[in-house]
Amino acid sequence: MKELFKIFKVDEAEAAKISASPDEPHQHDFEELIIGVEGQLEHFIDFKNTVLDAPLVSFVTKSKVHRVIPKVKNNKCEMWVIRFKSELIPETTFQLYASYHDHATLKLPGGHCLKRIITLCELLQDEMQEANPDLSVVRHLLSALFIIIESEKNKLAQNNQKWTVSQNTTLQNFLHILEENYQRPLGVEYYAEKLFMSARNLNLICKSILNQTVSEVIETRKLIEAKNQLTHSDKNISEIGYDLGFNEKAYFTNVFKKRTGQTPSEFRKEMKKLFS
Repeated sequence: MKELFKIFKVDEAEAAKISASPDEPHQHDFEELIIGVEGQLEHFIDFKNTVLDAPLVSFVTKSKVHRVIPKVKNNKCEMWVIRFKSELIPETTFQLYASYHDHATLKLPGGHCLKRIITLCELLQDEMQEANPDLSVVRHLLSALFIIIESEKNKLAQNNQKWTVSQNTTLQNFLHILEENYQRPLGVEYYAEKLFMSARNLNLICKSILNQTVSEVIETRKLIEAKNQLTHSDKNISEIGYDLGFNEKAYFTNVFKKRTGQTPSEFRKEMKKLFS
């Protein structure tokens, strides 16, 4: 996907078309949020297949192997599909990876909560239909949408012990400490000591939940902030790298290109075009 953001609706006709010839399980290079208002959603993710009735919300992080099939139920199907690149809301996206790693789909109550979510989707669609959509407006609306969903998820989590198992708690604590320290040149041992555990055990938790080592999670957070600064600040590349604990511009550039496929300069030029 070349765009930073895309939103569209799936109705009964489109759902029937997708159901008749569904995709194979696949990965993509963007984040995807599906909001089911009416109908059903068959979702294959993490090698499990589930079918849920709307209303629901499903968040799929990039690179997750999955397949989504919207289905008509009681002659109705209405679903919003939102696709976006992580650099649009970098800080929020990083937190979402931890929140939705093992429960991609969430049942929603109807009523006021669903109405607010639909209203935000409509506002996002209206903005994207403008001749020159304002991506800053899109960012704020999308962030507000996730805040409402997260609030609802937290209410449901209070009655679901499965969401408070010790590994998830350890991961959340690690991410909280990382958020306060990711700009410093700190390694795995520092975070393990803060959590009163071995580096090996912290690595095992990160691998089992996020499919990344601790070092990769730290690097991911640094690169999300690097993308944020490359897009929204006038700092030069050396300054950004130094601020994030990369003492040499060449090393920062090599890490950035290895993880994103672009140099920092190439990424900045692409973002300037999209945000101009």
